[in-house]
Amino acid sequence: MTLSVAPISSAEHLAYIGTQRSVSFLQTPAWARVKTEWRSESLGWYDGPRLVGAGLVLHRPVPRLERHTLAYLPEGPSIDWTGELSRWLDPLAAYLKAHGAFAIRLVPPLRTHSWSAEQVKAGIADPEIGRLTEVPGAVDALGAHVTSQLSAAGWLPQSPEDGFGAGQPQFKYELPLAGRSQDDVLRGMNQLWRRNIKKAAKAGVEVTVGDDLKAFHDLYVHTAARDHFTPRPLEYFETMFAAMSAEDSERIKLYLAHHSGDLVAATILVRVGVYAWYSYGASATEKRDVRGSNACQWAMIRDSLAAGCDVYDLRGITPTLSADDPHVGLIQFKVGTGGQAARYVGEWDLPLRPVMYRAFDLYMRRREHLRSKRK
Repeated sequence: MTLSVAPISSAEHLAYIGTQRSVSFLQTPAWARVKTEWRSESLGWYDGPRLVGAGLVLHRPVPRLERHTLAYLPEGPSIDWTGELSRWLDPLAAYLKAHGAFAIRLVPPLRTHSWSAEQVKAGIADPEIGRLTEVPGAVDALGAHVTSQLSAAGWLPQSPEDGFGAGQPQFKYELPLAGRSQDDVLRGMNQLWRRNIKKAAKAGVEVTVGDDLKAFHDLYVHTAARDHFTPRPLEYFETMFAAMSAEDSERIKLYLAHHSGDLVAATILVRVGVYAWYSYGASATEKRDVRGSNACQWAMIRDSLAAGCDVYDLRGITPTLSADDPHVGLIQFKVGTGGQAARYVGEWDLPLRPVMYRAFDLYMRRREHLRSKRK
C-alpha cells in the first residue's frame, strides 16, 4: 500500500517511540523544545489508519529565502529502512515541499562500516595508515543498501572528509553492552582504562548523579578555554534538562565526580530505550591524576548496563589515525574502552526547489570560507 505522511502530536510521537527499542534522542519531541531557534514538527507515516513511522523535522530558516526552510531530520527518521525507500521518502518530500521546504536533509541512523578496537589500534600503530577508512573493516549491508538507494534517487551526500558535517558526526565510537556484565566490559578495556578506574576509586573520587548545572557549566567553560572550543551557554543546558526530564524522568542525567570536595569532572548521559549516549563532558586541569573523567565514564557505563542498554555511544570521532594529527588523541581515549569505531551513512540533501537550494549552498560555502579565514 502507498504510505501517507501527516503531522502528529507530541503525545502520538512519544507513544510511537515507546513501541521501538530505541530512537535517537535527536528524534524525540523533547529535542524540538531544546532547539528553540528552529521551527519544528512531528510527522507520522501511515499505512491506511496505522502509524508505522515517525520523525522530528527541524525547519531552519535561511537569510533571503523568505518563508522557505531547510527541513532537517537529525539521526532520523524512525522508519523501516530495509525495503524500497521511495515508499517512505517520496511522501515525505511531497509533504515538505507543499509546506515550504526548499530541501530536505536527513541523517539515516545506520552504519556502513565498523572497526574493532584491535583494528583501530593496529591502524594507529602502522605509520603507513593515516585514516580509519584505510583499515579493512566490516561492511554493513543495510547501510550500503540505503546509501545506494539515496544516491540513485538524487539525494546528495553532505558529509565532509573529516566526518563532521553541519550537523551530526559520520564517525562515532560505540561500546556494545548487550549480553555483557560489568566484568565483561572491564575485561574488554585496555590496561590504562582499567588502571585509571581503579586509581580513581583508590584516590577516593566519588561520582554522584546530581542537578547542579551551574557547577557543571563552570567546569565546562573552563574545559572549553583549555581545549579551544566555544562553549554553549548555561541556559542551553537548563532548557535541555527541563525538556528532556519532562518527557521521561530517566532520559537525561548529570554525573559529578568530586575529590576531597573539589569537582574534578562532570558528564551528561542521555538514554532512550536501550541506547545510551555520552553527550557532554568537562574536567578540571588540576587533579587530573585522580582520573575523575574515567570515574564518570565508568559510572555511566555501569548505569547503562543496569538499565539494559544494548549500546553506550561515546559520540563523534574524526577518522584520522595519524600520530601527527592532534585529533588522534580523541580516538585513542575512546578505543581504550574496547568498543568499536563506526562509520554511518551520513548527511544527505534532497533539493526540492533547485534554484533556492543552489542559493543556500552558495550561502553556506561563503559562510564556511569566512569562518576558515577567521581561524
